[in-house]
Amino acid sequence: MRVNEKYSTLPAEDRSVHIINICAIEDIGYLPSEGTLLNSLSVDPDAECKYGLYFRDGKRKVDYVLVYHHKRASGGRTLARRAQHGDAGPAARSARQDQPLPGKAGPLGAGEPEPPLDYHEDDKRFRREEYEGNLVEAGLELERDEDTKIHGVGFVKIHAPWNVLCREAEFLKLKMPTKKLYHISETRGLLKKINSVLQKITDPIQPKVAEHRPQTTKRLSYPFSREKQHLFDLSDKDSFFDSKTRSTIVYEILKRTTCTKAKYSMGQGEGRKKDSALLNKRRKCDRYGITSLLANGVYSAAYPLHDGDYEGDNVEFNDRKLLYEEWASYGVFYKYQPIDLVRKYFGEKIGLYFAWLGVYTQMLIPASVVGIIVFLYGWATVDDNIPSMEMCDQRHNITMCPLCDKTCSYWRMSSACATARASHLFDNPATVFFSVFMALWAATFMEHWKRKQMRLNYRWDLTGFEEEEDHPRAEYEARVLEKSLRKESKNKEKRRHLPEEPTNKWRQRVKTAMAGVKLTDKVKLTWRDRFPAYFTNLVSIIFMIAVTFAIVLGVIIYRISTAAALAMNSSPSVRSNIRVTVTATAVIINLVVIILLDEVYGCIARWLTKIEVPKTEKSFEERLIFKAFLLKFVNSYTPIFYVAFFKGRFVGRPGDYVYIFRSFRMEECAPGGCLMELCIQLSIIMLGKQLIQNNLFEIGIPKMKKFIRYLRLKHQSPSDHDEHVKKKQRYEVDYTLEPFAGLTPEYMEMIIQFGFVTLFVASFPLAPLFALLNNIIEIRLDAKKFVTELRRPVAVRAKDIGIWYNILRGVGKLAVIINAFVISFTSDFIPRLVYLYMYSENGTMHGFVNHTLSSFNVSDFQNGTAPNDPLDLGYEVQICRYKDYREPPWSEHKYDISKDFWAVLAARLAFVIVFQNLVMFMSDFVDWVIPDIPKDISQQIHKEKVLMVELFMREEQGKQQLLDTWMEKDRKKAEPCNNHSPAPPPPPPPPPPDGPDFPGGSL
Repeated sequence: MRVNEKYSTLPAEDRSVHIINICAIEDIGYLPSEGTLLNSLSVDPDAECKYGLYFRDGKRKVDYVLVYHHKRASGGRTLARRAQHGDAGPAARSARQDQPLPGKAGPLGAGEPEPPLDYHEDDKRFRREEYEGNLVEAGLELERDEDTKIHGVGFVKIHAPWNVLCREAEFLKLKMPTKKLYHISETRGLLKKINSVLQKITDPIQPKVAEHRPQTTKRLSYPFSREKQHLFDLSDKDSFFDSKTRSTIVYEILKRTTCTKAKYSMGQGEGRKKDSALLNKRRKCDRYGITSLLANGVYSAAYPLHDGDYEGDNVEFNDRKLLYEEWASYGVFYKYQPIDLVRKYFGEKIGLYFAWLGVYTQMLIPASVVGIIVFLYGWATVDDNIPSMEMCDQRHNITMCPLCDKTCSYWRMSSACATARASHLFDNPATVFFSVFMALWAATFMEHWKRKQMRLNYRWDLTGFEEEEDHPRAEYEARVLEKSLRKESKNKEKRRHLPEEPTNKWRQRVKTAMAGVKLTDKVKLTWRDRFPAYFTNLVSIIFMIAVTFAIVLGVIIYRISTAAALAMNSSPSVRSNIRVTVTATAVIINLVVIILLDEVYGCIARWLTKIEVPKTEKSFEERLIFKAFLLKFVNSYTPIFYVAFFKGRFVGRPGDYVYIFRSFRMEECAPGGCLMELCIQLSIIMLGKQLIQNNLFEIGIPKMKKFIRYLRLKHQSPSDHDEHVKKKQRYEVDYTLEPFAGLTPEYMEMIIQFGFVTLFVASFPLAPLFALLNNIIEIRLDAKKFVTELRRPVAVRAKDIGIWYNILRGVGKLAVIINAFVISFTSDFIPRLVYLYMYSENGTMHGFVNHTLSSFNVSDFQNGTAPNDPLDLGYEVQICRYKDYREPPWSEHKYDISKDFWAVLAARLAFVIVFQNLVMFMSDFVDWVIPDIPKDISQQIHKEKVLMVELFMREEQGKQQLLDTWMEKDRKKAEPCNNHSPAPPPPPPPPPPDGPDFPGGSL
């Protein structure tokens, strides 16, 4: 039987049943089972309250739940306490609110020994009682349930009555729909026909949700006001505020309500001596509500309830079930998202995330199509590519210099034929076009999202919404209070050394009283207070970036040493595949390190943000996002930046190589360039992160946590058969779900993916395609996680995606610069153009490979660096070739940089400048051409303002007419009375004159 404590007023028939007394009888053993008693009270009380969605009376809806841990007393102690309450009459029952709540410590029998007192638990209970009493004073209605299937866990169910909802809705300025309906302006002519055709075509992929259907009418919205309730349709008060709005209102009250006492903080008895930390907890609880109580462990969880079950044959239809069927199922991956229903259930902030993710995925479709065309173009023209044909032609018999010292021997260029042909798939003239296209695509995507965001703001009545400053965070208030107390103690020390001056006692009392009102009103945390945290942030971030660079350096050393070791292998097949083997294994190592460091950096970013002590949750979130993005950006892209811009740039030349730690020779690019290796690096890291980190972790880790929580709760719960047969209440089921941790991880993985799609798209045109395939799964995966795996988050109003938009714009601008450098310095696009227009004898690419190779006399090798087996190719080598622009050994300035190098470098820098400015100008032009607010939306917003003015003018006119009618009636009623009224009384006598007895002419 459930033990319930109702703070709110109950019907008379409910008050006549003393639940604790009945439980005492059951403990004694007079009741064989509780089923008989339940049948005598109600047929199925759990079904009557819809299994936890309503209070026990089945009428009041549960809007929020607080969860706490408690220690149940032993059987003898419980029996003594219950027996004592069982003897109580009506008078004692009325005073029962002063007694300990069910499941708490209570008075003991006279002969029982007093158990050791747990000051922590007693202090938490004391705070809960005070806090819940303050909630009742705020107008909320509470109901407690401690006799649950989860051992040691109690629940406080919260209901907001109608008057509280109205009051808070007015405080929060919530826009609610009025009775006034108006028609939405529709397109006409050709656009109307096109829209109707598109609707018929896309009808099969539209979700079967009422909120998703195109609407021709809309209700005029207005901030709720208790004085203007007649404007709103209040025919059904139970559904006027939906569950999302009710939970938001309750959460605002929970944040605002405070507790100000702790039982053992003022030196009572042994409490303060036992644990001085309770004083700090009291201070943290002194100025704010639920956030502090959750942080201090007074409550273990706080969450709104889901609407019900999402699967099952006899499940009552609800929004959660509808979302599961039309949104969170993999079988509907091809359909649009029911964004309006998502917003209705989870709130605007989560709705905007999924809307942004949908727009991003939708925009990836044209990018994927163009990327496939570019890839197919490279595939179709690979046999016509003259440089790769020259490299594969064995008749040229070009002998290349060794790739490492001693163990590596000379090798033929034709052995790199496969790499050269594969490089052409991504390194061709279409790549430049695709880079320009993706830069314009990024600008178009940002503009498209801004327009979509404005449409959603209009549809969701957020056009006039402005975010108000949040409540200060618990940690910030604690630091401010600590600073103010420290400042107050210093002032007291100064007063002790000053000579006492005679002061007015009354003034001294007023000063003493005012000093204790609010110590923190004029105290703030300045940059001096935060300087140690800022310095720690700077040093930690620099150290983390250095760690990332060190790991990349370690992988470079691994590549060099592994290549040298494989070169000593006797198998020809192993030696012929050295580059592929080394590249693949090194990229896998990079991938594992990136995934591990991502988790570490996420925790470090959160810790660094906590020690800064931001004032509000918004400030905390923005600082956390910036640090996490910076660290994860460096972690994810450093290996790719190395391959794109540093590998093969600082190797030196044969006979004068650059060494790391004087032992490891810097690695070189393949004869076809580093673009193919960059493509391999980018594709493996991108696909690996999406497959392992984004999908496998998101599926596996929540399920593992849920399974561990299930095993723990099963171990803690009693093994009574009746408890297992009994169906769990809604709040018990939701408690076993994973808490909502915010949208930062969801946005972060998509922003990193956006970087992979845009930053190095010149080297991997298929990146948009793989991102599209991942996002199709990602949307349904996130949807399923929100609907089935997570507790229902508190709905948060928001009109945009916040700082993420600025990060997206920054990544888009950076992508233009990086792609310009990739095309110019990583690929062979510029050297080919220079050769074609400056050095080619017949205007073709014949001879390009020979032009890019320099010659080296093997007699110029440094001592100890020449190959151990110089006759590995079967003949003696006198001259070997290496990729660089240097003078030949027979030149006067042998091995010096040639004029060709400077010509190519000038062309590369010129291309970077022209490409960057041209693409930036085109992106800004797209931004200027496309308006941020759609024309029809601006017209509808203006129409709403006009209709609202007309509505209030009519209301004022109606009031004036009604007032005139009443005045006319009163005047007509007064006329007959005036006709038969007696003569008016004589005027009063004049006032007496001024005189000494009557100064001023009056008494």
